[in-house]
Amino acid sequence: MKIVFMGTPDFAVASLSALLDAECDIVGVITAPDKPAGRGQKINESAVKRFATEKGLRILQPIKLKNPDFLKELKALNADLQVVVAFRMLPELVWNMPPKGTINLHASLLPQYRGAAPINWAIINGEKLSGVSTFFLKQEIDTGDLLFTEELNIDENDTAGDLHDKLMVIGAGLLVKTVKAIEAGKYKEIPQHGNQENELKKAPKIFREDCQINWDRPVKEVFNLIRGLSPHPAAFCQLQDKILKIYSATAEEKAIADMPGKVLSDNKTYLKFVCRDGFISVKDLQLEGKKRMKVDEFLRGVRL
Repeated sequence: MKIVFMGTPDFAVASLSALLDAECDIVGVITAPDKPAGRGQKINESAVKRFATEKGLRILQPIKLKNPDFLKELKALNADLQVVVAFRMLPELVWNMPPKGTINLHASLLPQYRGAAPINWAIINGEKLSGVSTFFLKQEIDTGDLLFTEELNIDENDTAGDLHDKLMVIGAGLLVKTVKAIEAGKYKEIPQHGNQENELKKAPKIFREDCQINWDRPVKEVFNLIRGLSPHPAAFCQLQDKILKIYSATAEEKAIADMPGKVLSDNKTYLKFVCRDGFISVKDLQLEGKKRMKVDEFLRGVRL
């Protein structure tokens, strides 16, 4: 069975690697175009492109997925199945091209957390359970018929980065299972229904306003926001008129008389912010214009 793989970041690399290890026939890899990044505007290649280059795979990097030249090249690959992992929305003339269809790996237990940032929102919302799903693509995003799912418990101190790495591994295994089942014709399609639309939790793209900490909120809610945005894009607040990003912290629920947002520190070992019902004790942070560092190192150079 000939397969075209579509993906861009590290999360997708694990799946592509697992498919190759399972001796799947990857006839082409579609990934994002190279783009300049950083201060020097050095050309940056996607993680998937770097990996595919090492493996000697055929690579296509279309700017527009409806470009006639790209569509001609894609069709010429004569794939039986297309596999999508952390890529972008596909037009119907792309996902409907191969005879066996196009499948997607999504980092949530669908139909919950459809959207661009399922890992972040699951932790921000304080979920205890996550997982991965494979499904056939259809017109509306993340709504196609389910093939397989696998659950994973979220530890109380897991960050988005921790959950990303765990789901990346089990997702790669589930994808191989799905591809082998399709190849053997031994699978069942399960429609995504049974949940009212207003009961579904969404996972939209994270914007800057989603990242700002409101200290006048329950401490557990603030703690989950910090975990859910770490390491990227990171929750932030203001400190001495500068942006302070917080990557790691602990939460202490306690009756508080101080104003939310008040800073408490001994200028040596601890930096705390008052919340509505407790403290957030910062452990790992980055002040605007400075490098990321542990709190004790930070306090040696900043007087509060």
